[in-house]
Amino acid sequence: MSETDNKNIFKNQDNCREHKHRHEHEHHEVCCCGHDHEHEHEHEHGHEHHENCCCGHDHEHEHEHHAQPKRPDAFLPQGVKLTCLVENLGCANCAAKMESRINELSEVNACTLTFTTKQLRVFVTPKAARKETELIAKFQEICSSIEPGVTVTKQQDHQKGKKALQTQETIQKKGKLSEQQMDLISIILGALFFITGEILEQTALGDPTISSILFVIAYVILGGQIVLTALKNLTRGQVFDENFLMSLATLGAFAIGDFAEAVGVMLFYRIGEYFEEIAVSRSRSQIMDAVDLRPEVVNLVTHDSTKTILAEDAQPDDVLLVRPGDRIPLDGIIIEGESRLDTSPITGEPVPVKAAVGDAVTSGCINTSGQLKIRVEKTLENSMVTRILDSVENAAASKPKIDRFITRFSRVYTPFVVLAALATAILPSLITGDFMHWIYTALTFLVISCPCALVLSVPLAFFSGIGAGSKKGILFKGGVSIEALKNVSTVVMDKTGTITKGNFAVCQIVPFGTYSQNDLLSFCASCEQHSSHPIAASITAAAKEQNLTLENPIELKEIAGYGIQAELSAGSILVGNRKLMDKCNIHLPENTNSQYGTEVLVAINGNLAGWILISDTLKPESKDAVTSLKRLNIKTAMLTGDSPESAQAVAKETGIDEVHSRLLPEDKLSKLQEIRNKNGSVMFVGDGINDAPVLAGADVGAAMGSGADAAIEAADVVFMTSNMEAVPQSISIAKSTTQIAWQNVVFALAVKALVMVLGLTGYASMWMAVFADSGVAMLCVLNSIRALYKK
Repeated sequence: MSETDNKNIFKNQDNCREHKHRHEHEHHEVCCCGHDHEHEHEHEHGHEHHENCCCGHDHEHEHEHHAQPKRPDAFLPQGVKLTCLVENLGCANCAAKMESRINELSEVNACTLTFTTKQLRVFVTPKAARKETELIAKFQEICSSIEPGVTVTKQQDHQKGKKALQTQETIQKKGKLSEQQMDLISIILGALFFITGEILEQTALGDPTISSILFVIAYVILGGQIVLTALKNLTRGQVFDENFLMSLATLGAFAIGDFAEAVGVMLFYRIGEYFEEIAVSRSRSQIMDAVDLRPEVVNLVTHDSTKTILAEDAQPDDVLLVRPGDRIPLDGIIIEGESRLDTSPITGEPVPVKAAVGDAVTSGCINTSGQLKIRVEKTLENSMVTRILDSVENAAASKPKIDRFITRFSRVYTPFVVLAALATAILPSLITGDFMHWIYTALTFLVISCPCALVLSVPLAFFSGIGAGSKKGILFKGGVSIEALKNVSTVVMDKTGTITKGNFAVCQIVPFGTYSQNDLLSFCASCEQHSSHPIAASITAAAKEQNLTLENPIELKEIAGYGIQAELSAGSILVGNRKLMDKCNIHLPENTNSQYGTEVLVAINGNLAGWILISDTLKPESKDAVTSLKRLNIKTAMLTGDSPESAQAVAKETGIDEVHSRLLPEDKLSKLQEIRNKNGSVMFVGDGINDAPVLAGADVGAAMGSGADAAIEAADVVFMTSNMEAVPQSISIAKSTTQIAWQNVVFALAVKALVMVLGLTGYASMWMAVFADSGVAMLCVLNSIRALYKK
């Protein structure tokens, strides 16, 4: 796939350009090429169904269909889109609450707050959109009432990707100390007072009162802000807030006289929160580094020098200098220099491609050798790197079912555990009379009642999976797509442009009698040299590769629906299909075609001189891709409008299990439904305009990036490389990502349940409960990021 092919991926469906043969003709026009070809890919020889095409090719008619509406899970909200950045957002569970509250506003049609990207995406009514400032103020009020210190601002064009994550860091640098640094200082000071108090208490070197005072000082340093925040949140109705629950648990420990336990638990909690914050921050950065290839600055070439400017300030027709080792900053055209470009950051393709003057280059690719000067064609906002980033951020905002389930579950989980804590504090105490023991056990329940580990780790795992896909040139259009992919039992594929390259080439030349292969190719090319039809062009190209001299025919006549009759120095030449040979009484063997493809028969002076076989070549990786799918226990099927012979030959060579040929576009959809009813969930991979209805109708639709825009619009997954290996890769990423998400859920709930059971049996302490909260959250975050690097 060339770099310029990538540009098609994000074009609007309304601007779709069909790949048609230049040999176009209108309804009822006569085409007289004389080849048995299949129009699988909307070639330039495009005509509507039931047209009277007389080209002599037994071709299939591909029809343009409007894409059917996507499935409900891909429904886009209505209204004006407004994107905001939510800074200082430290709690994933709080983010879920904010999203729920904002969705309740009458002005809001739909809202998604993505904790991993800090983006608040809101679809509002047109009337509300005109009062943007007032609306953002409402969002700010809701968010700060749930988590104090949170700020909501409209996202500017330059605040994307890594820059969105750096916004708060930039604000913090203006002050003397960052919030993270202040946290670390308070943890160290609190720990020193706590350790001193512990030493005094354990060694009996001092007055117990002194150690108690040290514990109180340590608690104020470590938990003072948490207690104040809890009190503020209580006034706003935030009863099950994490700050309140932790304050209640530790102050409860103070109340029963366990000062050291209270301070120690608060210290452990603060340390866990500190490392969790670092883990989340680094995870976000690692994912964004993988998907955000936008440059901050570019080297602008002026008349006599080069100066550095911001990337967003570069305009079309500016000339930029790209040194060896640099990324191509913006989409453009090379005007000076020659090099090889590593396109793997964009397409996942490992082999560098040659680029010279006049070639279009795509932003994000790496210049590996020579120095280049490029003329900017698109601004940063419209270049490929921004479009990929937008696609990833849109995907992150599309929440899978497991994420929505965990959000609903968290609303039940916390009240349930708090009620269990209340019951544990009262009921057993009434029976045993040991109030202190059961109150302490109840306090451990409160510590583990926050569902942050669950609410945070699941979306982060899917975000990592989306990032892992983009590194390989696979664009998932949301967590829903990843979730659906893991359940696929059958991959159904189109043939032309998907399994095959979609281009015609001479694959076999069979001469008869005294004629050589070069003789036969020369005769045929001499007759076809003035035709721009792909099959004719492939014959002419093969002759030029052999450096054959072509002869201009003395006479040339095209016979509609049959082929060409010409006069060359060698005699009277017939070039065309079997119907032409039969019409002219040329004796033919029973079977002239030993391979799949289109045969072009050649007769000289009334005798068959041989035939040339033209076929659409297989992609070299197709066989390995099908083998990889079978290793994943996934069945394969092919739907094509091509002839049964060609379809069966391709299936035999690649190992595809099931073949359905000579299908009209509407037939493909019905066959897909049959396969789904028989095998279960299906993924369809295609690239043509005619594939759009099938892509929309499949459980998962995947489009080749070099294909038609309508197909890309209708798909759930886009393979930018147009490489078949991306099909098993996408399924493997989906399975791995979903597996990691469920690992997090099961691990977090299992540890919390275990601590509750141990607490009831008298073996769990609040220290263990803190690990079940903050420690588990940190481990889940680290586990989530594995999806980005898993092979």
